[in-house]
Amino acid sequence: MPTTKNALVRTLLECGADTAFTLPGLGITWMLDEFYEVQDKFRLVLTRSEQIASVMAQTYGKLTGRPGVFMGQGPFASTTGAFGILEAQFAGSPMVVLTDTSCYDGFGMYGVYQTMTGDYGAADVRTVLGTMTKYCAYATEPHEAIYGLQLAFKHAQLPRMGPAALVLKTPIIRREMVDNPRVKLYGTKGYLRHTPARPDADGVAQLAAMLAAATNPVLVVGQGVQNDATRALLAKVAQRAGIAVATSYNGKGAVDETSPVAVGMLGTWGSKSANRMLGQADVVVALGASLGPDYLSFRNESLIDPNRQRIAHVDVDARHAGWVYPVDLAITGDAGDVLDGLLGHDLGDGRRELRVAAIAANNLKHGFGVLPDVVAADGSLHYADVVRVLDRTLTPNDMLVLDAGNNRIWVTTQLRLRTPGQLVVPGGIGGMGWGLPAAAATKLVHPNRNVICLIGDGGAAMTISALATCVQQELPITVILANNQGLGMVRDNMKGKRIAVDFPNIDFAMVARGMGCLGIHVNRADALGDAIAAAREAAAQGKSTLIDVAIDPAASHLPASDY
Repeated sequence: MPTTKNALVRTLLECGADTAFTLPGLGITWMLDEFYEVQDKFRLVLTRSEQIASVMAQTYGKLTGRPGVFMGQGPFASTTGAFGILEAQFAGSPMVVLTDTSCYDGFGMYGVYQTMTGDYGAADVRTVLGTMTKYCAYATEPHEAIYGLQLAFKHAQLPRMGPAALVLKTPIIRREMVDNPRVKLYGTKGYLRHTPARPDADGVAQLAAMLAAATNPVLVVGQGVQNDATRALLAKVAQRAGIAVATSYNGKGAVDETSPVAVGMLGTWGSKSANRMLGQADVVVALGASLGPDYLSFRNESLIDPNRQRIAHVDVDARHAGWVYPVDLAITGDAGDVLDGLLGHDLGDGRRELRVAAIAANNLKHGFGVLPDVVAADGSLHYADVVRVLDRTLTPNDMLVLDAGNNRIWVTTQLRLRTPGQLVVPGGIGGMGWGLPAAAATKLVHPNRNVICLIGDGGAAMTISALATCVQQELPITVILANNQGLGMVRDNMKGKRIAVDFPNIDFAMVARGMGCLGIHVNRADALGDAIAAAREAAAQGKSTLIDVAIDPAASHLPASDY
């Protein structure tokens, strides 16, 4: 007779899952023998912390559009593992969390240590996960476990996508699945079938008319366009009609940023060219973008003003249109379907040359892609030096993964990406330490791409053990570690009275070598390109590389963009 754990593994396979990320404990440990039996069909990735496992699962979902599976013991999956779950919740990444109440065969009511049943003397894992997931099932019987997992996959991948969780009462994991006709279980496929919402044809025609009548239309694109098919459609529509493309932070790199229609990334830490172009727009079209205050300077009217601009919003979730701003037109549907529909209409194509000329003049006036003239102290590099080297060395086969802090601000603001879709960023909670496990997951999803991770020393110290996972799982990546011996962005914002922001110097290259990676030190701008070339050769041989780059501690983040 099958057990609950056996049926759970079979259901994971039915749901289309082939990979899970874990640091196992208690109930999850009890399931490992079942995963052993399906090694040829299912990859179980062992990490060194629940934080790393959760970030890898979130990144897997972000890049594939299929739920990444994170498994961990209740008290730790819901605390240290909350990092990746929260990122998935805020970024809309499909993810399934499989955990337990950690109650040691029915001792939950006795307050046994680690217990998460919600009883007296215990914590409550279901309540904790319920605050950060779209759906959270609690299974106290074997049949509930299977149905709960099926529904978790269903909720995780329907608009808007996000994390869903299944909490198992620990004792049921090893219990036999007794046939119970009153709660008959059915196959998974029927629960997961759905037809995507198609955009209304009249709505698409109205949007086309708005664009055709516009003098300076701007497309604000976000996470909803970040797949290969939609990015290609976006380029066709924008370039055919000469429509400016400004991106949210999550949308950066959706188009070739050297193309005639690109104006850069919006926001306080964005490009002045993007902010000014949006401010001049007479028609604003949000495509898979929330129009969130975080990247529109908290509803600064010089960027978007419903009283002087016409606004259209396209999103798979009808709740997003009219969320931050009132809109003139709302279309519910996938951004790619809407762009495909627009190709059949006149979008003001006859005005293309005038529109493109206006975009070029705007970009020239506001220095789009022009790095400031800065110099680092002897024996160190400035962030601008790193951006210049990346600009020279990135190829279409590279994926670039970022973390948090000054290094991210410099790249997202100053680096013009030529290859759409090559940037991977933390766009939910955007916390430090995301970059390294995200780079490992990126390499797993794209084994034939060269993965480069840019991270600061603050973030690297949090999750550097992800390199051990890269070695064990044969996921060679290149890490460029911008080492300014402190929390650079926080340090800059303190403006003088520095406390709790400076770190003693750590030899990260030596740490990496201790984990089986190539470790390189760089303290000159002309040496960074050579180090990246050496890292490419090492990756071809299956070896990860960490390049410890000495960054001038006085090199600060860019000043906030004015409007």
